[in-house]
Amino acid sequence: MKDHNLVQSSAYKAIKVEKRPVRDAQGDPVEGLFNAWILLNNPSQFNSYTTEAVKEVILAFREASCDRSVVAVVFTAVGDVAFCTGGNTKEYAEYYAGNPQEYKQYMRLFNDMVTTILTCDKPVINRVNGMRIGGGQEIGMACDYSVAADTARFGQAGPKHGSAPDGGSTDFLHLYVGIGHAIESCTLCEHWSAHRAARLGLLNKVVPVLKNSEGKFITNPFVTLSECDAWGNPAFGAYKTGAEKDAAKKIAADCKTDLSLLDQETEKLAYALMLTMPDCLSKTIESMRKKKLEHWQRNCETNRSWLALNMMTEGRAGFRAFNEGPKDNREVDFVALRRALARATPWSESLLQEILPSQK
Repeated sequence: MKDHNLVQSSAYKAIKVEKRPVRDAQGDPVEGLFNAWILLNNPSQFNSYTTEAVKEVILAFREASCDRSVVAVVFTAVGDVAFCTGGNTKEYAEYYAGNPQEYKQYMRLFNDMVTTILTCDKPVINRVNGMRIGGGQEIGMACDYSVAADTARFGQAGPKHGSAPDGGSTDFLHLYVGIGHAIESCTLCEHWSAHRAARLGLLNKVVPVLKNSEGKFITNPFVTLSECDAWGNPAFGAYKTGAEKDAAKKIAADCKTDLSLLDQETEKLAYALMLTMPDCLSKTIESMRKKKLEHWQRNCETNRSWLALNMMTEGRAGFRAFNEGPKDNREVDFVALRRALARATPWSESLLQEILPSQK
């Protein structure tokens, strides 16, 4: 058999890659058939992807795409806190901020990562084991299916931290949830619970992952399942506040995280995909991906150029604020910034010092 991989073998360091047997309805392995698990492996930084990780993700998807024994790709991450929170802000702040020509090279890799997911010859399942924020939301939406822990959070971060969600969210999100919800998420950067994300159409399945002291799975206690609030606005999936939030903390403190149901649902979906004609499945998925690709391929190159130049101004400020600011204050002073720009103040180091959060 011919080898169609770009490189003969890949030594993965920033991510993990595993071939796991497909499991049938009884949970038994199916001989000779596998799912390729691609896991982001940076849990100490919420599985944010570094430049090296992006390169390895590209190679891993290519390898899985070419593997004749692979039924589906499972894109996930190590741990139970985060799937991915986007690009590594430490690397952004310390290397790419103020360095647009280098960031443009990096964005070439990022664009290739998204494109590689969208053109994978195998169906791609995003196993969302925790936060899916910023660029993590974008690479998650590039996948064909999303199965999520009900403790996961979903949202954008761009306009709050000096960027625009042009790595896929401005192309994909409205296709899932409609323009109204999409523009709200992309601009306000407020997080959605997994329950709300599923209700809006972003996810295929949500499963509980918290087990109480009696060994029973419970629904995420921080989320309300009421249909409407006191004013008639949709409330399903909203995060609790005040006394309800305090009560939820007590419930959660008595629980342990168990991802076994998440794994079962992921395996169940992969098994269902196996029970189809492979070429007909591939063609159907390719046809369904066309709308994503239509937007992505039209915009990704000009977005790359803008995102690079933005590293001289708001990107430089936003990522430095996140990296250098104290734990409870990682945003620029938005009011001071807008007042300075209203005075036609040019972007400079002195302006940055004026708006960056204080270390005191």
